[in-house]
Amino acid sequence: MATKPKAEGKVRYRRAAIPGMAALAATGALVVLTAQGALGVQFAISGMPFVVTADHLTGTNFQQFGDLDSGLSGNPWLKSSNGQAVVMTSVIGDAKVYNLCQSVNLVGVNLVIRAGTGATPVHATNLVLDSTDLTGDATFNNIQIGRDASDLTQVPSIKGHAYTFSQQADSVDIKNVRQDNYASTASTFSLPNLSMSFQSKGC
Repeated sequence: MATKPKAEGKVRYRRAAIPGMAALAATGALVVLTAQGALGVQFAISGMPFVVTADHLTGTNFQQFGDLDSGLSGNPWLKSSNGQAVVMTSVIGDAKVYNLCQSVNLVGVNLVIRAGTGATPVHATNLVLDSTDLTGDATFNNIQIGRDASDLTQVPSIKGHAYTFSQQADSVDIKNVRQDNYASTASTFSLPNLSMSFQSKGC
């Protein structure tokens, strides 16, 4: 197994999807064959996308690869895609999120969740996000782009499929975060100053 080079330094990307997203989208055709394996999200998704925004997200042990989420048979929200959704899976071993907002449109009304609005951020471990869109101002430390998704080492318990594109970094820092997600999981999830309400507008 190749050792991780430590001289790569920082890489910054402004107002763009995480680097290599075009390549990740292309790998969707490969991972459509199966949604099994040592992956982060292993449940039937509802098919109702939710929006996540944050002022700032910082974390260590970052990984990202293409994958496929599946809903239950006959899911009306996924009818046009045969019950499946191609996603970019982002994994962060230890994450802090400042001023988190999450909203889902429940057909006419939005369920809005806010947390980490004060001095204490939202904290998550082994955070996994399955997204169809992700934007922000990002900085990576010691990033590796084009690694085999089955050979990721930042969070060894969560990997992608062999022979598919992935990337990983020692740390990630993203400002002005916006994500469109189908699923998320975490080993632990701490939400200080949590509030939930129905509102006419989402995040």
